Amino acid sequence: MTRPFRTAAVIGAGTIGLSWTALFAAHGLTVRVSDPREDLAGAVDEALTLYAPHLAARGLDVTGLADRVHIAADVTEAVRDADVVQENGPERAEFKKDLFAALAREAPAHALLLSSSSAIPSTAFTGELADEDASRVLIGHPFNPPHLVPLVEVVPGERTGEDAVQAALDFYTSVGRTPVVERKEIPGFVGNRLQNALAREAVHLVDQGVVTPEDLDKVVTNSLGLRWATVGPFLGSHLGGGPGGYRHLVAHIGASMQRTGAGGGTPPLTAERQERLIEAVEKAYGSSTYSDLTETRDRRQLAVLAALDSTEKEEN
Repeated sequence: MTRPFRTAAVIGAGTIGLSWTALFAAHGLTVRVSDPREDLAGAVDEALTLYAPHLAARGLDVTGLADRVHIAADVTEAVRDADVVQENGPERAEFKKDLFAALAREAPAHALLLSSSSAIPSTAFTGELADEDASRVLIGHPFNPPHLVPLVEVVPGERTGEDAVQAALDFYTSVGRTPVVERKEIPGFVGNRLQNALAREAVHLVDQGVVTPEDLDKVVTNSLGLRWATVGPFLGSHLGGGPGGYRHLVAHIGASMQRTGAGGGTPPLTAERQERLIEAVEKAYGSSTYSDLTETRDRRQLAVLAALDSTEKEEN
């Protein structure tokens, strides 16, 4: 049975916390915000005014948005009757350890305790919590800004309960996000690790004089960014192999791709690892035909291109 989510506590009102606040309120939740910053009320008002048109453009009713947001005097007041708590504090394990001890103590026993941590797994700051409290703590890492970017990385800790994982999926889905469960804790999680890997190579290419920063951005936005926005790296590669799929792609260009990436610090794929990857991709996408998948890809790419053309005309 899906839990009801009526009241959310947002702890920490920086860029991420303010974005969460607007999103939760736009989906009809009562939101209580806590942050020691002296300009908290003004910052919340400014963010709601700024983000309301974005949310309305996504089909949400922003009438009375500010009426659903309340400034809490402290953490205790913020979490008093919360069904879900979204923490957005500094990226320091010791800070989060103390904060989550307070959240577990003050929030109702049924409340989900979620962290927006972008790098620190929850096991790193829940070691001193009782099992019943650690079982409801997990990572809910968004990408900035959360009110627009759909992904939320849901990362359970070593003692997180399965019911809490499902509740987190239900909650983020209910506020229009796309949650993805990650099955192992790893520093930086998945999204940031991918982002950092691409960033390292981008810096290397510019530093070596291969390309300018502006032209590198053009390479990404006019090729990889377009492809990944519609189908992602693995499905994109699967379709790149034609009707033969990922297996055909690896057989024909796998060796040359490894030579291209030599020196980047990534160990070569053994035949066994390649086969595991191929089987995983075929399991994910093998039930759909090549023509159906390419039609979906092309339709999405045309939609992205049309949107980009439209915004460029508006800007000019």
